[in-house]
Amino acid sequence: MNDWFFKRNTRGRIWHRLGLIDSWLDSSLSSLGQACVDRWNAASSFFARFRLSGWRRLLNEAASEALTLAVGGLALMYALATPAFLEMDESKILGTGKYSVKFVDAGGREIGQRGILHNDAVPLDEIPDHMVKATLATEDRRFFEHFGVDVLGTVRALATNINAGETVQGGSTLTQQLAKNLFLSSERSLTRKIKELFLSFWLESRFTKSQILKLYFDRAYMGGGAFGVEAAAQFYFGKSVRDVTLAEAAMMAGLFKAPTKFAPHIDLAASRARANEVLTNLVEAGFMTAGQVHSARLNPAKPIESRLPNSPDWYLDWAFEEVQRIAEGRGHFVLTARVAVDLRLQLAAEQALISTVRQEGRGKNARSGALVAMEPDGAVRALVGGMDYGESQFNRATNARRQPGSSFKLYVYANAVEQGLTPNSILRDQAVSCGNWSPKNYDGSTGGRGAVPMGSAFARSLNTTAVELSLKYDREKLIKLTRRLGVEGVRKTCSMALGDGGVTVLEHTGAYAVFANGGRAARPYAVLELMNSKGEVIYSREQDEPPPRQIVEPRHAEYMNQMMQMVVTEGTGKRAALDFTHVAGKTGTSSSYRDAWFVGMTGDYVTGVWIGNDDFRPMDRVTGGGIPASAFHSFMAVAHSNMNIKQIPGLPLHPVQVAERQRLEELQKAQPQLAIEMAANARGRDRLMSTKLKDALRKTAVALRSAGGLPEPGTDQNRAPDGGVRPGGATGSGAPATPAAPPAGQRKADLGPIEEDAALAPVGRR
Repeated sequence: MNDWFFKRNTRGRIWHRLGLIDSWLDSSLSSLGQACVDRWNAASSFFARFRLSGWRRLLNEAASEALTLAVGGLALMYALATPAFLEMDESKILGTGKYSVKFVDAGGREIGQRGILHNDAVPLDEIPDHMVKATLATEDRRFFEHFGVDVLGTVRALATNINAGETVQGGSTLTQQLAKNLFLSSERSLTRKIKELFLSFWLESRFTKSQILKLYFDRAYMGGGAFGVEAAAQFYFGKSVRDVTLAEAAMMAGLFKAPTKFAPHIDLAASRARANEVLTNLVEAGFMTAGQVHSARLNPAKPIESRLPNSPDWYLDWAFEEVQRIAEGRGHFVLTARVAVDLRLQLAAEQALISTVRQEGRGKNARSGALVAMEPDGAVRALVGGMDYGESQFNRATNARRQPGSSFKLYVYANAVEQGLTPNSILRDQAVSCGNWSPKNYDGSTGGRGAVPMGSAFARSLNTTAVELSLKYDREKLIKLTRRLGVEGVRKTCSMALGDGGVTVLEHTGAYAVFANGGRAARPYAVLELMNSKGEVIYSREQDEPPPRQIVEPRHAEYMNQMMQMVVTEGTGKRAALDFTHVAGKTGTSSSYRDAWFVGMTGDYVTGVWIGNDDFRPMDRVTGGGIPASAFHSFMAVAHSNMNIKQIPGLPLHPVQVAERQRLEELQKAQPQLAIEMAANARGRDRLMSTKLKDALRKTAVALRSAGGLPEPGTDQNRAPDGGVRPGGATGSGAPATPAAPPAGQRKADLGPIEEDAALAPVGRR
């Protein structure tokens, strides 16, 4: 009776309200269902009136299929466009960078420049009209008509190339070229062309035609290390692009296609022939008349002598990136960088790589390569990022991540050595499995050689033993070792021991340098000093960088060097051997012969060579012991101009090095006696010289006296012939006689430092 629920009759009211809600839900759902049925019937009745047959039905079916394909096409385009936009970096569009850097070598000689201040760029309306017309007539005549891709131009170029049987015309628009220059590499692949296509559409939607043209003029590479028409005009003609003539503009417009091939400081005849083609294009495009270009044909451009004909462009591109990292946050933007490049080695590296690939790779589908040479401490002396900088500025030495193949086994074996193995440890060449995968050796076998010393297994590059070592000695520790050595991005996989990941030539060579210097860290570097616009040193590697840490025990580094020497003496790298010093290194070949490597060292240099194709096409059985080892040998044979080569840790001196050191020691011992003999000979020459000089002077004095120009010896020079005193002479009998001045043109200084007083005695003294 005290329950308030029953007192207030709340229970009845709640049940009543629940009943109302239930009835409302039922009626609402019923009404909604009936409405849906009515609408469906109405729609069915409406569409039932459309009863198509004959050609109308075929047209309807075609439209339906087209709509389906369009939706699928849009989905496909989105999937293809996503990778392109992931590579887009808008910071590359808005400016060429905030740093302007002049590079000098270790001796202070200017070797190139990178970066320009954004305010230094010439506005488009100040670029001469004939420069703009020459560019459009040659590169993209329909530039102001297409939307980024010139379909008609592409079809026309394709037909021309088919008729010619070779590529004689390109179908890329100016916008597509800009997209490639800003965001993409120059590899020839379908993937790159698809990315280029979508990025061209984006540029056309984001910028006006004038802005795109201006960006193209500022970003295009034009040879000689010059980017943009203003830099090219200054480099080739010593003037601003504002002042170039029609003939000069035609020569510059001809550089866009192949700047290295048509650069006037490399091949003036080819450059002028190309300029003549540009003038023809101007007439054919209707931009100028034959009469207007006639004078330019008769008076071709005359480029000035290039100050930097051998600019190490690959090296400077990489060094510029390092400068930007160092200068970040220091508040200086106009800089001078002294770098470690050796121009002699740079030229030798380019010649060795290019000549070897062209000679040996011609019939083996090997068309590209890269080479890095550094000292064991990481100082990069030469860097070659491809076969032709003018054709492609993509730096394969620093930016291309390629599979290292068996050259990765250095890290696998080093990890095993750190855990107790030595070159004499016995391994088993036998079948090994990781999941459902089993490695095979180069000869196709899965093992079966039985017991094999560790050094021999490394020299013969056995895959089975390498995989077994990686599985047995903890792949996580192996990954940590590669990071210590400076190799990033290694993943834990079953086949990681065979180099299934991607590395750059620069970081791979730097890791090998750790073993060349006895186990100390060797991060590759270029910049030695960085100075601001006032000449003040704002960075010095010697002072600002800590001493390298010991990251591998010296004994372990020596073990690895001994095994790497076996690769050259008895293994897969025999073609890399030199006859004047020991060589240690490792070959590498990736699956399907897509990549071939040789990374090796002497006591002075560590050099890594990669050979392959930009489009990842397989080569014809090119291995690391073939073309890469040959290029290594060609370069290293020239690089060592001094036979006093340092000793590789863990290896004995080569007989040639022993003989050279003995010769230097003998010279050093003989140096004191040699100095005494040289001094005695010098004194003898001086005495002989003095005697001859005295005789000559005496003869001269006699001749002058006979001519009446000098008194006889013993005569008082202050006395006149009549016995009087000459004006200005001494009056006392004890006054010293004043020596007569030598004749005109015969001053004391002219007689040299040898016994001046004795030489003058016959003239003015007794």
